[in-house]
Amino acid sequence: MPTSYERPDAAPDLSLVRAFEELFMAEYGRVVGIATRVLADRTEAEDVAQEVFLAFHRSHSPLADYAPAWLHRAAWHTALNRVRGRRRRERRELRSGAPDRDDGWSADPGRIVERIHEREQVRSAMRRLPARAAGALALRYSGLSYAAVAQAMGIGVGQVGTVLRRAEARLKREVGA
Repeated sequence: MPTSYERPDAAPDLSLVRAFEELFMAEYGRVVGIATRVLADRTEAEDVAQEVFLAFHRSHSPLADYAPAWLHRAAWHTALNRVRGRRRRERRELRSGAPDRDDGWSADPGRIVERIHEREQVRSAMRRLPARAAGALALRYSGLSYAAVAQAMGIGVGQVGTVLRRAEARLKREVGA
């Protein structure tokens, strides 16, 4: 549903502009947090947030009741798509013999290797989890409340604790396996 501030021939509806600004201010941190949990890269997460807000702006009213849940879920999906794309690129680079990139996490090579290994263990375990469990963990550990997680996932608030507990137990088993 296009809004009046998207059409160049129409005068902007200032109430919609203000509503979008308020939505942006209220949800930007959470959207970036969700994407950061999935990507482990704040800069890339901010790019995802920009992409998500732009997509929402183009297609939805900022006054929609579902706006926060839509933004959270879109951040999660967009970040997952980036991870998938990165994995495909890494596989192509490995096949072609391209050099690895330097993340510059630390000056200690041993610590860099350790962090890479730990993160890969968790990411690998998260990939083995069912989408619902992985999504619940990513949303909750991005700082969302149970109510926000429930809304983003389309489940009842009372179910969130159970879903999280089971997901955490399964993640622990997967990491330990």
